[in-house]
Amino acid sequence: MKPAIRAMDVAADRGGSPLPPPEQRSALGPHELSGPYESRNLGDGFGLTQFGVMMETLRAGSRSSIRHWHSKSDEFVMVLEGELTLVSNEGETLLTSGMIAGFKAGVENAHHLINKSDADARFLVVGSRVPGDEVHYPHDDFRWAVNDDGTWFAAHKDGTPY
Repeated sequence: MKPAIRAMDVAADRGGSPLPPPEQRSALGPHELSGPYESRNLGDGFGLTQFGVMMETLRAGSRSSIRHWHSKSDEFVMVLEGELTLVSNEGETLLTSGMIAGFKAGVENAHHLINKSDADARFLVVGSRVPGDEVHYPHDDFRWAVNDDGTWFAAHKDGTPY
Protein backbone atom coordinates (compact mmCIF):
# COMPACT_ATOMS: atom_id res chain seq x y z
CA MET A 1 0.00 0.00 0.00
CA LYS A 2 1.08 3.56 -0.64
CA PRO A 3 2.24 5.58 2.40
CA ALA A 4 -0.77 7.92 2.02
CA ILE A 5 -4.16 7.61 0.36
CA ARG A 6 -7.52 9.39 0.37
CA ALA A 7 -9.80 8.03 3.09
CA MET A 8 -12.72 7.86 0.65
CA ASP A 9 -10.63 5.53 -1.59
CA VAL A 10 -10.72 2.81 1.09
CA ALA A 11 -13.37 0.23 0.27
CA ALA A 12 -16.59 0.74 2.20
CA ASP A 13 -18.60 -1.88 4.04
CA ARG A 14 -22.25 -0.99 3.61
CA GLY A 15 -24.92 -2.81 5.45
CA GLY A 16 -26.87 -3.40 8.57
CA SER A 17 -26.15 -4.86 11.93
CA PRO A 18 -23.71 -7.79 12.33
CA LEU A 19 -25.53 -8.66 15.56
CA PRO A 20 -27.87 -11.58 16.17
CA PRO A 21 -31.50 -10.52 15.61
CA PRO A 22 -33.16 -8.71 18.54
CA GLU A 23 -35.59 -11.53 19.28
CA GLN A 24 -32.55 -13.72 20.08
CA ARG A 25 -30.57 -11.25 22.19
CA SER A 26 -32.93 -8.72 23.73
CA ALA A 27 -34.64 -9.17 27.06
CA LEU A 28 -35.74 -5.53 27.25
CA GLY A 29 -37.30 -4.92 23.84
CA PRO A 30 -36.02 -4.22 20.32
CA HIS A 31 -32.63 -2.52 20.16
CA GLU A 32 -32.04 -3.21 16.46
CA LEU A 33 -29.98 -0.80 14.41
CA SER A 34 -32.28 1.41 12.40
CA GLY A 35 -31.17 2.30 8.93
CA PRO A 36 -28.06 1.91 6.79
CA TYR A 37 -24.48 2.82 7.57
CA GLU A 38 -21.13 2.85 5.78
CA SER A 39 -17.83 1.95 7.41
CA ARG A 40 -14.27 2.27 6.09
CA ASN A 41 -11.44 0.53 7.93
CA LEU A 42 -8.68 3.11 7.55
CA GLY A 43 -5.88 1.46 9.53
CA ASP A 44 -5.70 -2.18 8.45
CA GLY A 45 -4.42 -1.38 4.94
CA PHE A 46 -1.31 0.12 6.55
CA GLY A 47 -0.79 -2.96 8.73
CA LEU A 48 -1.66 -1.13 11.97
CA THR A 49 -2.08 -3.58 14.83
CA GLN A 50 -2.07 -1.52 18.05
CA PHE A 51 -5.18 0.52 17.30
CA GLY A 52 -8.04 0.53 14.82
CA VAL A 53 -9.35 3.49 12.86
CA MET A 54 -12.77 3.47 11.25
CA MET A 55 -14.53 6.23 9.33
CA GLU A 56 -18.26 5.72 9.51
CA THR A 57 -21.18 7.41 7.83
CA LEU A 58 -24.60 7.20 9.41
CA ARG A 59 -27.65 7.99 7.30
CA ALA A 60 -30.57 9.85 8.83
CA GLY A 61 -32.23 7.62 11.44
CA SER A 62 -29.25 5.24 11.74
CA ARG A 63 -27.37 4.20 14.87
CA SER A 64 -23.71 3.32 15.24
CA SER A 65 -24.52 0.19 17.27
CA ILE A 66 -26.56 -0.85 20.24
CA ARG A 67 -25.31 0.67 23.51
CA HIS A 68 -22.02 -0.94 24.56
CA TRP A 69 -18.77 -0.57 26.49
CA HIS A 70 -15.32 -2.23 26.15
CA SER A 71 -13.59 -4.16 28.92
CA LYS A 72 -9.98 -3.47 27.83
CA SER A 73 -9.98 -1.12 24.83
CA ASP A 74 -10.25 2.66 24.88
CA GLU A 75 -12.55 4.25 22.29
CA PHE A 76 -12.35 7.76 20.81
CA VAL A 77 -14.88 9.42 18.47
CA MET A 78 -14.60 12.61 16.39
CA VAL A 79 -17.48 14.01 14.33
CA LEU A 80 -16.23 15.10 10.90
CA GLU A 81 -19.49 16.17 9.23
CA GLY A 82 -23.08 16.58 10.35
CA GLU A 83 -24.53 16.05 13.78
CA LEU A 84 -25.03 13.00 15.96
CA THR A 85 -26.66 12.35 19.30
CA LEU A 86 -24.40 10.57 21.76
CA VAL A 87 -26.44 8.40 24.12
CA SER A 88 -24.53 7.32 27.23
CA ASN A 89 -25.15 6.71 30.91
CA GLU A 90 -25.16 10.51 31.32
CA GLY A 91 -28.08 10.91 28.89
CA GLU A 92 -28.06 12.50 25.43
CA THR A 93 -25.46 14.95 24.12
CA LEU A 94 -25.60 16.61 20.69
CA LEU A 95 -22.27 16.28 18.86
CA THR A 96 -21.55 18.50 15.87
CA SER A 97 -18.65 18.72 13.41
CA GLY A 98 -15.34 19.01 15.26
CA MET A 99 -16.62 17.63 18.57
CA ILE A 100 -14.99 14.63 20.24
CA ALA A 101 -15.91 12.00 22.82
CA GLY A 102 -13.90 9.32 24.57
CA PHE A 103 -14.57 6.17 26.52
CA LYS A 104 -11.99 4.66 28.86
CA ALA A 105 -11.59 0.89 28.86
CA GLY A 106 -13.34 -0.92 31.68
CA VAL A 107 -15.72 1.93 32.53
CA GLU A 108 -19.27 0.61 32.23
CA ASN A 109 -20.59 3.64 30.35
CA ALA A 110 -22.77 2.08 27.65
CA HIS A 111 -22.91 4.37 24.64
CA HIS A 112 -23.82 4.70 20.98
CA LEU A 113 -24.47 7.39 18.37
CA ILE A 114 -27.78 8.13 16.66
CA ASN A 115 -28.25 10.32 13.62
CA LYS A 116 -31.49 12.16 14.44
CA SER A 117 -30.92 14.73 11.69
CA ASP A 118 -32.16 14.64 8.11
CA ALA A 119 -28.63 14.52 6.60
CA ASP A 120 -25.71 12.08 6.60
CA ALA A 121 -23.18 12.35 9.43
CA ARG A 122 -19.57 11.15 9.21
CA PHE A 123 -17.25 10.40 12.14
CA LEU A 124 -13.98 8.69 13.06
CA VAL A 125 -13.70 5.95 15.65
CA VAL A 126 -10.27 5.11 17.04
CA GLY A 127 -9.93 2.18 19.41
CA SER A 128 -7.09 0.33 21.04
CA ARG A 129 -6.67 -3.32 20.14
CA VAL A 130 -6.04 -5.06 23.42
CA PRO A 131 -5.96 -8.87 23.61
CA GLY A 132 -8.82 -10.20 25.70
CA ASP A 133 -11.09 -7.21 25.10
CA GLU A 134 -14.81 -7.91 25.33
CA VAL A 135 -17.66 -5.68 24.23
CA HIS A 136 -20.63 -5.65 26.61
CA TYR A 137 -24.19 -4.67 25.67
CA PRO A 138 -25.94 -4.21 29.03
CA HIS A 139 -29.43 -3.71 27.59
CA ASP A 140 -29.29 -6.89 25.49
CA ASP A 141 -28.40 -10.55 26.01
CA PHE A 142 -25.29 -10.08 23.94
CA ARG A 143 -21.55 -9.50 24.03
CA TRP A 144 -18.61 -9.89 21.69
CA ALA A 145 -15.99 -12.16 23.22
CA VAL A 146 -12.53 -13.23 22.09
CA ASN A 147 -11.31 -16.79 21.52
CA ASP A 148 -7.82 -17.84 22.62
CA ASP A 149 -6.64 -17.36 19.00
CA GLY A 150 -7.80 -13.72 19.00
CA THR A 151 -10.89 -14.19 16.83
CA TRP A 152 -14.15 -12.58 17.92
CA PHE A 153 -17.40 -14.44 18.44
CA ALA A 154 -20.96 -13.45 19.31
CA ALA A 155 -22.06 -14.71 22.72
CA HIS A 156 -24.84 -14.45 25.26
CA LYS A 157 -24.10 -12.49 28.44
CA ASP A 158 -23.15 -15.77 30.14
CA GLY A 159 -20.47 -16.39 27.47
CA THR A 160 -22.17 -19.19 25.55
CA PRO A 161 -21.84 -18.64 21.78
CA TYR A 162 -24.83 -17.80 19.59
